[in-house]
Amino acid sequence: MSFGKEIMNPDVILIGSGVMSSHLGALIKSLDPKASIQVYESTSDLARESSDGWNNAGTGHAGLCELSYTPHRNPDGSVNVTKAIEIFEQFEQSRQFWSYAVSKGMIHSPKEFINSVPHISFVHGQEQVDFLRSRHQGMSAHHFFQDMVYTTDRKTIGSWAPLLLDGRDDVPIAATRMDNGTDVNFGEVSRKLLGWLGQQQDCGIATRHRVEGLKKTDLGWQIRVKNLETGKYHFNETKFVFIGAGGGSLPLLQKSAIPESKGIGGFPIGGQWLICDNPEIVKQHQAKVYGQALGAAPTMAVPHLDTRILDGKKTLLFGPFGSWTTKFLHKTGHWTDLPFSIRPGNLFTLINVGIRNLDLVGYLVKQGLQSMANRLETLHLFYPGAKAADWRLIDAGIRVQAIKKTDGKSGIVHYGTEVITNRERTISALLGASPGASVCVNIVLEVIQTCLPHLLHSEQGKARIKEVVPTFGMNAILPANASRFNEVSKKATENLQLLRDG
Repeated sequence: MSFGKEIMNPDVILIGSGVMSSHLGALIKSLDPKASIQVYESTSDLARESSDGWNNAGTGHAGLCELSYTPHRNPDGSVNVTKAIEIFEQFEQSRQFWSYAVSKGMIHSPKEFINSVPHISFVHGQEQVDFLRSRHQGMSAHHFFQDMVYTTDRKTIGSWAPLLLDGRDDVPIAATRMDNGTDVNFGEVSRKLLGWLGQQQDCGIATRHRVEGLKKTDLGWQIRVKNLETGKYHFNETKFVFIGAGGGSLPLLQKSAIPESKGIGGFPIGGQWLICDNPEIVKQHQAKVYGQALGAAPTMAVPHLDTRILDGKKTLLFGPFGSWTTKFLHKTGHWTDLPFSIRPGNLFTLINVGIRNLDLVGYLVKQGLQSMANRLETLHLFYPGAKAADWRLIDAGIRVQAIKKTDGKSGIVHYGTEVITNRERTISALLGASPGASVCVNIVLEVIQTCLPHLLHSEQGKARIKEVVPTFGMNAILPANASRFNEVSKKATENLQLLRDG
């Protein structure tokens, strides 16, 4: 399929072809088939930066196994599971939209981007065993997690994930398991949605086109675009711009010069994975296993041992390992990205964050200096019998953690995703943090509610959104809505072909 088509003066311009832009474009067109949309991507392919399957964990983040969403015990010993419940509901909105897209022929072959993989939380040491027990008590009390199983039985844990017991000593261990977890290739689902969008009337997708300037106009925005094939510049105008360019979002947001961008900074964190392709080992592991946070590791760097299905092949990933970088993009970034993002308005914020997060800076430097033996030592916390010969190291994506002032203090945004929107609601930019891609539908629906509310408030829009995302506007968290939620969730599971054997 060719991606060189341009629509002049469209209703919406999307910058970047990753998971956020693709889902926003597909949702807008689903809600209003008459909408005109233009997507610009600077590389020659789509969704190959942070959204690409090799550049992220591929976990369908639903709070099932990620201990970072329930990090602390209360004084009474209970665990606050509110964040996990919230993320579960938001991920379900993504599943519902993907289900709709499959049912309408927007997406074919869902197994090419989403597959059933059990989600397991695994801990060792009596203190963490007690924590996981309390977490399970809190979570299993809610209808989202009523099927969660907790055990300290080594034989049971070994049956769930044999590698966890291979060579392990007799330290106390515990695990929880949810069978309805998923492995998601966010790059592939983005490409599928953009493939559909590019075939729709009044929609264009142009690769090798880089947006280099944004100027506010009476209509909305004038975009300065460079055709990287010809080297020539041209302009396009639109009523609404969405900047979903991953690490490239911050520089473009700064170029917009909207007041809301003042004081915003970015802190890039590189990622690396250990990969195992040995079929004898790969076949023994069928789960995503998340463990305990390691020291000053950021939220996105909590270690996990994952079954992945990438390029039609099953493999194992372990990590991520963080690394220090000044680049904002993995494939097309430059070492000057961080220095050039510094402005008078965010300099103090960046310095303050550096001072307050010296442990994080130290962690990233140490991570980057690790040897293979050091990384294998971390892997042994999950898989004691792992051998270096079976694993190789690859570079993954770069995450630019948003930095902003809150209550007069500067801090890194570890949870959620920052969406910066101007007062006129004619431009929005996304600065990502965990859980990011998994809750993309919830995020872009918020963008639509804020900037394009007419798509949801018309009688046609109200009817369409209930078809596209059936639980939209319904508080699925409430026990009173459990029956309706379960009905919708079951339908999504069927459409996405996630039913497990037996």
